[in-house]
Order: sequence, then C-alpha cells, then structure tokens
Amino acid sequence: MGWSSTLGAAQHTPGIGAQLSNTETEQGKALYDELLWVHGVIRRDLNTVQRLAEAVLAGLDPIDLQHELKRLETTGPLWQLKVNCLRYCRFVHGHHDFEDTAWLPSVRRADPSLAPAVERVDEEHRRIAVRLDEVAAAATTLTELDEGDTRAAVVEALNTLADDLLEHLAYEELTLGPTLRRLRYI
Repeated sequence: MGWSSTLGAAQHTPGIGAQLSNTETEQGKALYDELLWVHGVIRRDLNTVQRLAEAVLAGLDPIDLQHELKRLETTGPLWQLKVNCLRYCRFVHGHHDFEDTAWLPSVRRADPSLAPAVERVDEEHRRIAVRLDEVAAAATTLTELDEGDTRAAVVEALNTLADDLLEHLAYEELTLGPTLRRLRYI
C-alpha cells in the first residue's frame, strides 16, 4: 500500500472518535510499515552519501572510486556526490512535507496526548530542513570549487545532518509508531 492509497481513506472520515482503534488496524499497520520502509531508505541513502563524501575527502584511489561510481551508475565523483546529496535532500524534504500535511494532523486529532511529541517532530522537521539545505549548498559549492576545505564542508554538513536525522527517525518511530499502528484512517 503506497502513501497515495492511504490518503484516499481520509475522504471518508467519520467522527474523530472513530479514528483510533484500541488495537492495531490493518490500515494503521500498513501506514507504520511504510513509514519504517521510508525511514530505512533514508538511513541507507544517508550512509551511501556519507561514505562517498568521506572517501572523496580521504583521496580515494581513482580506480576504486570509478568502481564505486559505476556501481552507483554515474560517471564522476563530484557529480555523483552533488546529485546524490541533492536527490537525497529533496527526498527527505518531500517525506517530511507529507508527514506534516497528511498524517501528523491525524495523529494529533486521534490522540491529543501526543501533541507535545507532534510539536517536537514538527520542530525537528524544520531543523532538519536547514541541515538538508546546508548539505545541498556544500555539495553545490564543491562542484564549483574542488578544494580540501569544500570537501571537508560536505562531510561536516552530512555528519551534522546524520546526527540530527537519525535521532529524529528513532524518536518518531518510537513515539508515534504505536498510535500510527492503531489508526483506522488518516
């Protein structure tokens, strides 16, 4: 079940009290499983982008770098780094935009006691958006000015993003997951 298929249920919304089940629902489990899948993709891609940035910074042997790039289906390290960083940043921005507009309001309505957790998630989304923009800017600068300092800036931006993002994903899964799994619709 995709995000778009879970949105369709929101059009047939009965009273708010009926939104949350006492037990896990098929719809809620599917929503939570999809959240975990998207978070897994975010974690995996973050690891790939960080690894490539650190390898370029460390002066990875060009032949080894070419093998890695071929595996990632591209032609040059700086282009790969920029494209992966920018693609990754857009993906995470889109995921958080969806959460902010589609299901966080439903979680807040379904379980008002989660309002502080939803507020924290909203704040973390804003902070991570800044971090993503910093990564994108550093990657763009690197393609314009390939120097040690610009390479180091990419790695630093990615490491800062990783720290914030990984903590956020874990918090969101642990705090909102139990309620997500009990939602009848969003």
